[in-house]
Amino acid sequence: MASSLGMQSSPSRTASFLKPSSSLSRCCSRQTSLSFNGARTRISSTNTIKCDIAEPLNFGNGKPTIPVLNGQTFPKFLESARVDKTVNRNDTRLKLFSGTANPALSQEVAWYMGLELGKINIKRFADGEIYVQLQESVRGCDVFLLQPTCPQANENLMELLIMIDACRRASAKNITAVIPYFGYARADRKTQGRESIAAKLVANLITEAGANRILACDLHSGQSMGYFDIPVDHVYGQVITLQVLVVDHYSSRFLLISYMLLL
Repeated sequence: MASSLGMQSSPSRTASFLKPSSSLSRCCSRQTSLSFNGARTRISSTNTIKCDIAEPLNFGNGKPTIPVLNGQTFPKFLESARVDKTVNRNDTRLKLFSGTANPALSQEVAWYMGLELGKINIKRFADGEIYVQLQESVRGCDVFLLQPTCPQANENLMELLIMIDACRRASAKNITAVIPYFGYARADRKTQGRESIAAKLVANLITEAGANRILACDLHSGQSMGYFDIPVDHVYGQVITLQVLVVDHYSSRFLLISYMLLL
């Protein structure tokens, strides 16, 4: 389940946007135009979604692959609450930015909310260092940063921290880190002597970077919320995910076995 929320990064220093997971690729069917660093493709919805997430990160003439969402229709729980008109971003103080871990998920969230993704430049230098620049003002805004810390966990976590720092230094009013896949969540206690509790360390790093709030999904254990000195919204996606799988994909017997394994 976590793999459908967090996308694995390229093992090389070329951070290309990989194709979305099958569960995501089955969630779009409406046509629109997606603008991505000069390239264009077709994804779902009747609105135009600008997705200036990052520059090409490889050091040649190559281009990052663009996540193409196609297939079946959106699940009913997404279609029912869809905002019909795209929000005029000049009239709202809500900003949504995506990291490079899962841009396809960020596009779906933006479509669902009727927003455009914020313009952000994320690139990596030859030595692996990460560079982040916000390309629009966030002064006085409520900023949401969507970046799962899925594999590569360390790289995606560092990218999230730098994104938070950039927003804080740009005078954002509130910064909410949306972390669908929370890396190091399983390291929430000591099982042997002289072990680190990495979940607490990650919580401290995110707080010190400048986040005001955390939105996490299906944490390994509820006690991880207590590691933060800032509010944590813990949402549960298992019920909705299982409902979609029951209706669209697999038999109930198969899902019952899978669900038992997740407990």
